[in-house]
Amino acid sequence: MNRFFIIVLSVVALMACSGREGKPVAENKEAKTLLQGIWVDAESGDVSFRVKGDTIYYADSTSQPAYFRVIGDSLVLGSGASYGIVKQSPHLFWFSNQNGDVVKLEKNDDPIAEEAFVHDTPRVLSYTHQVKTDSVVNFGAERYHWYIAINPTKYKVVNHTYNEDGMEVENVYYDNIMHVAVYQGSRELYSSDFRKQQYASYVPADFLKEAVLGNMEFSHIDAAGLHFNATLCIPDGASCYLVESLIDYHGKMTMKLVEY
Repeated sequence: MNRFFIIVLSVVALMACSGREGKPVAENKEAKTLLQGIWVDAESGDVSFRVKGDTIYYADSTSQPAYFRVIGDSLVLGSGASYGIVKQSPHLFWFSNQNGDVVKLEKNDDPIAEEAFVHDTPRVLSYTHQVKTDSVVNFGAERYHWYIAINPTKYKVVNHTYNEDGMEVENVYYDNIMHVAVYQGSRELYSSDFRKQQYASYVPADFLKEAVLGNMEFSHIDAAGLHFNATLCIPDGASCYLVESLIDYHGKMTMKLVEY
């Protein structure tokens, strides 16, 4: 009898736990209401962001607005980034950033500051080093004329980075298409566009998603053909991938990873 009673209690406890886990955590609407307005750094007085409704608008001209919620004692961005709220009042907002530092903000209620905060649509950035290059190279008795043209596109690449407050922000860049052409005299040996998706076999998917095809350069000519190097970088990051495209004397193109 006791054994049956223990089993029943266990089942009831498991059902109760399951119910609690399955129930979504309610948003802290009071904390969200307190966040409405312009927030400045407590020491420097520089504007960090403005909160309006369920959106954070950053002071700089490149960071995209971010949807947010307040869940429990955390500020949660639409990207999933979460920041613990250390202290909050009608005029104070302290939170712990991604480095564990406490960011201390104060609300600016000055109507002039409200009018001065002009938030236009954030700029989409271009990431190019050149527009068009060409040259003539020799191998043996033959002359080859190569062209590289960088064509900015309207394809947007979203880059996740951190601002001065240690908050994750999104910047948007336009990707590029590289056109490479090689001529042997007047005969077109090779002509084609290069897009970053073509490098999926050489660059990890997570990196490629936020990377921009930023540059294409002629490297050298040898018995194998003409060598061109494409650079794929995450804008403002330290890491890049260098992928070589070899165009042989029959007009065939092959790729290989050079370095990262």
